[in-house]
Amino acid sequence: MDGEPLPGESFAEDGVTYVPLAPLLEALGGWETAWDAHQRTAWAETELFSLTVPVQRSHVLADGYLYDISADTLVHSGSTYVPLRSLADLLGARVEFVDWSSPVAVHSGQAPAYTEDDLYWLSRIISAESKGESLLGQVAVGNVILNRVASDVFPDTIRDVIFDRKNAVQFEPVTNRTIYDEPTAQSVLAARLALNGTNVVGGCLYFFNPSLSKGLWIRQNRAYFGSIGCHAFYT
Repeated sequence: MDGEPLPGESFAEDGVTYVPLAPLLEALGGWETAWDAHQRTAWAETELFSLTVPVQRSHVLADGYLYDISADTLVHSGSTYVPLRSLADLLGARVEFVDWSSPVAVHSGQAPAYTEDDLYWLSRIISAESKGESLLGQVAVGNVILNRVASDVFPDTIRDVIFDRKNAVQFEPVTNRTIYDEPTAQSVLAARLALNGTNVVGGCLYFFNPSLSKGLWIRQNRAYFGSIGCHAFYT
């Protein structure tokens, strides 16, 4: 973690790197942790959100909202172990994997500064585009918006990306005006996570719902990354 060995034993199982939860959070800083033996659940809290980690489940809870991870959590040598990459993504850290004979490097993220205006518009586009989706899916939509802000091809603010009309309206909620609806609490959390570095779709710049759109231009011109919920994501 940032060049320092992570305390405790780490191991790989079925192609997934597992690390002990408490040392991972301690290395990232700012987390308080606890263990509920009766519920077999680890609990942690930071200023941004609370994290609940049930054992032998392929999800965690962020402020009570389900967040899917790549594999089940485990108890190993009396400690809660989590899939490294999934938890690092959620916590805004970056995993660098070379091969199984090399140490896995984790780089803690430095969250960029953002304004209340950024949160206002990002939470609204997430809510309008993905209301009813999982927290993971909503974070993914937020990632696309932020990736566009960082790209030279698109405008350089969240609001301007949302209302971009250079090649026609980019997002349906601008046309149907649901962009102005009050966002859900989950969408606000998804926006905060994305703004603080949580990234689940890499550098994707496009998404669409195959049940509502054929997405012909995207399919023909962009590389498919993967699907989360009802959305397909492209780089």
